Amino acid sequence: MTQDILTHAEAGVMTITLNRIERKNSITVAMYAALADAVARARDDASVRVVVLQGHETVFSAGNDIGDFLNQPPSSGEEAPVFRFLKGIAEFPKPLLAAVCGPAVGIGTTMLLHCDLVYAGDNAAFSLPFASLGLVPEASSSLLVPQMFGYHRAAEALLLGEPFMAEAALEVGLVNRVLPPTEANSYAQSVARKLVAKPSTSLVETKRLMKKGQQQAVLQHMQEEGAVFARMLREPAAREAFTAFMEKRKPDLSKF
Repeated sequence: MTQDILTHAEAGVMTITLNRIERKNSITVAMYAALADAVARARDDASVRVVVLQGHETVFSAGNDIGDFLNQPPSSGEEAPVFRFLKGIAEFPKPLLAAVCGPAVGIGTTMLLHCDLVYAGDNAAFSLPFASLGLVPEASSSLLVPQMFGYHRAAEALLLGEPFMAEAALEVGLVNRVLPPTEANSYAQSVARKLVAKPSTSLVETKRLMKKGQQQAVLQHMQEEGAVFARMLREPAAREAFTAFMEKRKPDLSKF
């Protein structure tokens, strides 16, 4: 397993840590594979009762590693590491928590839609810049963000793609609590310990009932997004957006 993803299991809690601070926790294909494997192990290991996803107090994730992303474009196939990870957290039966500080870009925000409890540092900055990159949303976010935010706020987040801060995320229900960045990870751990002390069967069944009737729609929407995403990644607008990013210039997207 890549050292860019760390896992630690103790007293019923598995903590999965994004550990590529020098690249702002941007996620590579190898990291997606490690994340997917960790989630699968947590699902199948009866000793793991709760999972916590976390980054560093200065950054959660800058999204996809652009160089790696262009060299190994994601596919919509079910065996693709990114899809395995997203499907894994969408179907995860046990409590799934996240602690988010600093930038949470793209997948750094959309993965949170599949968590049960999210705690943010007051330095958290969420963004969904897919349209600005000539792409479409992923992780079923074009379904879940309108449900959570309301349509007009979702349109602002997904069409404009501009960052919104922790207090705004709290207001729309994306996060449960805002804390000082130095306290977010430890607070998520304290909540995880509270959950471990409860009957696991009750938590799993309660989560199942809350998600009943929606999970299949989420997975179907995720597949449709993935197919459109893969197609648009090959189109001129996305090529211009990513070329401009690599060349450190402003893209010219008005003609697309």
